[in-house]
Amino acid sequence: MTTVCTIAHMHSIAPPGKMRVLRSRTPIASHRRHRLVTTASASSSRPANPAAANLRELLKGETILRAPCAHDALTAALIERAGFKMGFMSGFCVSAARLAMPDAGLISYGEMEDVGRHITQATADPAFPFIGDADDGYGNAMNAKRTVRGYARAGFAGILMEDQAAPKACGHTKPKVLPRDEAVARVRAACDERDEGVGGDIVVFARSDSRSAMDSLDEALWRVAAFADAGADALFIDALRSKEEMRKFCAIAPGVPKMANMLEGGGSTPICSPEELQDMGFSVVAYPLTVLGAYVKATERVLREIKEDGYPDESGLPTFAELKATCGFPGYYEEEKRYDVRAGK
Repeated sequence: MTTVCTIAHMHSIAPPGKMRVLRSRTPIASHRRHRLVTTASASSSRPANPAAANLRELLKGETILRAPCAHDALTAALIERAGFKMGFMSGFCVSAARLAMPDAGLISYGEMEDVGRHITQATADPAFPFIGDADDGYGNAMNAKRTVRGYARAGFAGILMEDQAAPKACGHTKPKVLPRDEAVARVRAACDERDEGVGGDIVVFARSDSRSAMDSLDEALWRVAAFADAGADALFIDALRSKEEMRKFCAIAPGVPKMANMLEGGGSTPICSPEELQDMGFSVVAYPLTVLGAYVKATERVLREIKEDGYPDESGLPTFAELKATCGFPGYYEEEKRYDVRAGK
């Protein structure tokens, strides 16, 4: 039998000697319903966000959502064209593609927001939802509010924000996390901006990296329960180490969607099929490095062929016509005809 887990119920898993326990006045599920009502009834003067509305509807479904990760506009467009219902902008991938640098807090809010705007504008459907990786919010609670506002204005449907301390790190490496009260305050600030800010609605995914940073599943479970109580729309624990840990995570804060990520090639979390993840209780599965990894391998291969053989193996390349179609030339030429003043002369 699954027990509804509130902050008050989780006192027993709080490690001794830690910071004061944050006490909950209401159960997580009822508190979250209040937050969703607040979001839906926000002032009509706030800009509409069709992508966020679409993501909220998708999260109500019973089928797990698969979210490949984009690092630029072209990969975003390819994800939509491949028939996926949503995508994700990975900070690891953007840092690698834009800076050729590691995911170690080196990329800035402005750079991430700029890439994100290109990603959300690359889709044919303005309501196609992308979740934007916002790392640690790029500062304190007030910075987090600005980040939420900027990501909503950039067209993101959702935002993923973690409880790491600066400088942040990839969750499967050596992260450090904030104290409990600061981590919860950051999530609360993000949710307040979602509900009250001029940027409009956005779905808040709250993430904890304490499984790796503190080597404690109990701490990670406590934190995501607290994040749900603070108003987060969805939850994520990075670097869970077993299927049993994944099931325990899904038992926390029933009714609040959970996200998993599948890191191929040596991540901490077991690789599972979407069906298995759905049975565990996950609503979203992200593939954070798959597209970037394929890009790197393909690029290395073709560069090696040019260097060693003088010419690449064309069987592994698109034709020029296919590449033009991928980049949108046929549609461009069709639309251009509407404004050709020389036609018929």
